[in-house]
Amino acid sequence: MSDTVLVLNSGSSSIKFGLFGLSAVDPALLCKGLLDEHEARPRLVVKNPAGETLFEKQQTGSDTDSSHLFADVLTFIEKHFGQHRLRAVGHRIVHGGSDHSGPVELTDDVYAGLEALTPLAPLHQPRCLEPVRTINAIRPDLTQIACFDTAFHHGLTPPASRFAIPTRYEQRGIRRYGFHGLSFEYVAGRLAEIAPELVTNRTVIAHLGNGASLCALRNSRSVDTTMGLTPLDGLVMGTRCGSIDPGVLLYLQQHEKMSVEAVEHLLYQESGLLGVSGISSDMRELLASGEAAAREAVDLFTFRAAQQVAVMANTLGGLDCLVFTGGIGEHSKEVRAGIGERLAWLGVHIDAVANDDTRERIGNSDSAVDIFVIPTDEELTIARHCAAVLRRPQ
Repeated sequence: MSDTVLVLNSGSSSIKFGLFGLSAVDPALLCKGLLDEHEARPRLVVKNPAGETLFEKQQTGSDTDSSHLFADVLTFIEKHFGQHRLRAVGHRIVHGGSDHSGPVELTDDVYAGLEALTPLAPLHQPRCLEPVRTINAIRPDLTQIACFDTAFHHGLTPPASRFAIPTRYEQRGIRRYGFHGLSFEYVAGRLAEIAPELVTNRTVIAHLGNGASLCALRNSRSVDTTMGLTPLDGLVMGTRCGSIDPGVLLYLQQHEKMSVEAVEHLLYQESGLLGVSGISSDMRELLASGEAAAREAVDLFTFRAAQQVAVMANTLGGLDCLVFTGGIGEHSKEVRAGIGERLAWLGVHIDAVANDDTRERIGNSDSAVDIFVIPTDEELTIARHCAAVLRRPQ
């Protein structure tokens, strides 16, 4: 009987998941799905690797408890993949703090430590930990493993890791951590497969989606990134502000008389593309809109992204390779083109035809920078980490 691992990737209102077989050298996807909580009644969809629907269910009546759907997922797995043994559930956990540089089994003590990090990611951390509690209640005997978005950046050192505040606060853990590490890890590995000659080059990966950040890599290791202590910093995002003058926050509290909770809600849920456009946080809707405010939001998004690529290039001492990934980075030719135009002075020249076709390589023959579009796969990265944990001697 071969082993499997169930991977859960929790977002703000949905959970992507995948079941991976561990019999091969690299985990193999057996099925994938989505637990969607956007609607009033949560919905579960399971598909095979080709995208064909295998199972679908929506909560009925007044039942809005999505935890029941986790039981449905486990029942589906046992029914359709009974020849396999479910060994573990792997979770994407946004913040690992200073203690976690790699995946770890979720014991009570580890869980408590991660829960204590909630103030550093108030919207994300509870969402990541909620499925841990739910599955523990359903299957307390099942091993659960935490894989961290911060781990890839764990090696960041001063000055990149440091804020210009008294060092006593740094000693309490207030430093730059960075996020989207599971995505950056996958893309860095995939780039090494596609173009091994570029591994030692100065590379920036742009993970652009509803959450967005950049990572500067040297020898496939993170040396700088745009997010900091929390996932608020850096680029303009769907509903998050990105970098902002701290004086704005003081002004809102002192003169607009906003509470801490109101400011937090503003920064996390009312800002970014949504706040600037007043229309939507969805880049697709903004690109399709004829409204001037939509164009202004897109323009700010590409301006800030290009600006921060230049910052990452400064850390690296130049730029040899630029990689686009994430929902916007992979699918929006307009955003890629807009960022490329702003970076032409740095030798970034995107081929219009290749960009329109979303080819793997989109740099033209005159580009001094190699430019790629590489789809990310956080679930596979988590499955690989889980496999490594399960192979450790007990």
